[in-house]
Formats: sequence, C-alpha cells, structure tokens
Amino acid sequence: MMMHEGRIKAAFDSGVFVLKLCGDVRLTLCATLDSQAQQLSRTPGLRAVMIDLRETTNVDSTALGFLAKVAMAVQGKLEQPPTIVADNPDVQRMLDVMGFSRYFTLVEAPITEPCELSDLPEVPADEEGLRHRILEAHRILMHMNEHNREEFQSLVEMLEAQEASSHHH
Repeated sequence: MMMHEGRIKAAFDSGVFVLKLCGDVRLTLCATLDSQAQQLSRTPGLRAVMIDLRETTNVDSTALGFLAKVAMAVQGKLEQPPTIVADNPDVQRMLDVMGFSRYFTLVEAPITEPCELSDLPEVPADEEGLRHRILEAHRILMHMNEHNREEFQSLVEMLEAQEASSHHH
C-alpha cells in the first residue's frame, strides 16, 4: 500500500478556521503547522477552529504536538475549545489517551462542512529547526498528561542532550 504524502489544507470562512490534515502527517509538515499556530494567535475575528483528521492515515507524535500548540495558541480567544473531527477509532483513541480531550472537543463529524479548502504551501524546515520542533512538540505533549510524560520522557532527554551538544560546534 502506498503511503499518501501528508498534505495540509486550510480555509478561513466567516471567523471559522479549518485545518484539514490529509494522508500521512509527519514532522516534515511541522513547520507548516507551527506557522499556522502562530498566525492563528494573531488572527482578528477568529471565532472557531476546527481540525479535520478524517482523511488522515497517520499522525506522528511531533505533528500531534503542534496540533496541541494550535489549541494553545487560540486558548482564551474562542468561546469554545477548538474541535477535532476524527472518525477513525484508532485516531480517536490515540487523541483521548494523549489528553487531547482536555483542550479540544472531539467529534466524529462537523456541524457544517467547510467551504473550499486550499492547500497550504509547505514551510520548509532545516535539520536544526526540525530537531528544535520535535523537542518543542514533545515538551508540549508531556505537559498535557501523565501518560505522555512517561511516554516521551526519554526521547525529550535525548533530544535535549543533542541540542546541547549541537550548540558547541
């Protein structure tokens, strides 16, 4: 089976921002997610945020960390928490275990289907930036709940050690 390259689409329609993740969403797309999180925190008139994972075949932990960052970027700006649409039971279970239900409303189908979505241009990430983002993502996840803290502790420590040594060059 061919793994579908991950793609991220987005739409902003009358105050509702929709982020749709398609295919295999990995850390290569993190820079794109990160820039969206930063943009959203500055977007005037933002009323709701919906993240659609129905066409996602896989989301790695780094990408999940940046989805969490999107939620945190808009915290306190919206009347209700951002929504994650996921109809795949495995994805639902993973989001639940990782504590996403504290920051998002998890639903199986959106109330309304969004208007036309356009592909977001991929923000390129260099290796240094990538490592930094992997670290940031897992730190965010570790703050979300105890399960993640145990799960990612050793990875984060390893990345921190790498980051420390890379500054000596």
